[in-house]
Parts: sequence; C-alpha cells; structure tokens
Amino acid sequence: MNACIGHFNHRYFFLFCVYMVAGALFLLVFGFNIFYDHYTKYKEPLTVERLLTIKPDPALPWQYEAWYHGVLMYVALVCVGVSLALGTLAVWHYRLISNGETSVEAHINKSEAARYRKEGKVYVNPYDFGVRTNWMLFLGLVEGRTWRHVLLPSTHLPQGNGLQWATVHNNKQKDLCSV
Repeated sequence: MNACIGHFNHRYFFLFCVYMVAGALFLLVFGFNIFYDHYTKYKEPLTVERLLTIKPDPALPWQYEAWYHGVLMYVALVCVGVSLALGTLAVWHYRLISNGETSVEAHINKSEAARYRKEGKVYVNPYDFGVRTNWMLFLGLVEGRTWRHVLLPSTHLPQGNGLQWATVHNNKQKDLCSV
C-alpha cells in the first residue's frame, strides 16, 4: 500500500473502508431475517439432485428456489468477507491515524522506541499531535471546514504538500486546528 495509498488519497481510502463495512453490516443485519427464513424452511439438506429437480417457489414465481438459494448464500458470504477484511483494515488505519502514523512510520517508530528504551530515554513520535488533532488534520477539518466536507463528497486537499510535514516540535498544525 505504500505506493497506492498516499498523502492525497488516504482520507478517501479510509472512508471507503468505513462506508463499505457499514454497507455490508447493514445488509447482514437487515437481511438476516430473509436468510434465516429461507434456510430454516428446509427439512432436508439441499443436494445436487434436489437442486436439479426443484420446482419454482410459489411465493416467488419469477425465481427458482435453487437460484434464490445461491444468491442468498453469495450475498451473505460476500458481506461477511467484506466486513471482516475491510473492518480489520479500517481498525488498523484508525489506530495509525490516531497515533499520527502511516504503516511505514509505525514500524520505524516501534524500532526507535525500542532503541530509546535501551538508552533509558522516551521516544516521542514527531507527528503525533494527539488523537483529536490528528483526526482533524486527517479529515481536513481545518480552515473552517465542517463535517459536511467529510460526509458528503468533497475534493478539498489535505494539509501540506505531502513532502514536508509539521511536527510537534514546530507546532504549526496545532495552530491550524485551533482556528
């Protein structure tokens, strides 16, 4: 992901993950009754022979029971897979963003913290402005922007140019967020 997810599209990637998980969970929660009703009405296991001889369901005259069965199974498996995979990725990025890190910086900071600990010092991530400020900077909620710019499509650029970064030592970003 180091080459794919960068400074100018990280916000969009994270929001994509969150919205996909929300959509998959929505389908799982509100489609559970349909799934449950369909699978509990079978008295015998669904075998290949039975699939080949199934008559159309009277409750659903435009569908064949086997096709409907396959679609329900496919939707359920895709929603569970998306929820697990993208949910895990979103949680991981949530932790990274809260700490003011990228995935590469997380590895660097871990080794630096271990090195400092051996020397009896405390390592401070130079890009960690605190959870609230990190999220405001990540979502672009500075310079008068509101949640409308996050929830609705918005093309506003993130802070900075992607090459030079403010740190806790020069404190430029905290000043931007307090405005």
